[in-house]
Amino acid sequence: MEFNTPNWEKMSDGLVPAIIQDARTKNVLMLGYMNADALAKTTDTGKVTFFSRSKQRLWTKGEESGNFLNLVSIKNDCDNDSLLINVNPVGPTCHTGTDTCWSENNNSNFGFFSELESTIEERRTTADDSTSYVASLFKKGINKVAQKVGEEAVETVIEAMDNNDELFLYESADLLFHYLMLLQAKGFTLKDIEAELMKRKK
Repeated sequence: MEFNTPNWEKMSDGLVPAIIQDARTKNVLMLGYMNADALAKTTDTGKVTFFSRSKQRLWTKGEESGNFLNLVSIKNDCDNDSLLINVNPVGPTCHTGTDTCWSENNNSNFGFFSELESTIEERRTTADDSTSYVASLFKKGINKVAQKVGEEAVETVIEAMDNNDELFLYESADLLFHYLMLLQAKGFTLKDIEAELMKRKK
């Protein structure tokens, strides 16, 4: 595995901070410290290994719990004095049993689309259907929601065959918005679509 070696001369205690990040969700799982031997063992075994400052020895995460951090990649920062290590975690990362050492769930986040999903859910469950388009469409039932997705899909296809990029993007946004509504009407979210696509990855 190729990466820039840390500048060990900058570490007065011989330890470099290692930020552990989930390779798929991009969530930060924990922070540990590595010396040269821990880094070498990590690359040799594919299991993230730290130097335990309390036990004064090498410590492979999961050696007792089985919750290993399987190595994906290592990057050194611009100053060669900290590491970003991408991993595939097995089970929770924190010794307390939580996904991360900040008591957060290690769930996928799709940025604004996750925010939009939350807004749709809030409007679906609490908004007045006389003032909320989302609430009113959900009130009409899943058949109407599905029909709306079909209509927006046709309009998107039509605009795709024209040369007006602005209208194509407008209709594409409408299609995606209504598709997110249809997912919720069926009891699913983007995370379920992500899981289905991951199963197809070759």
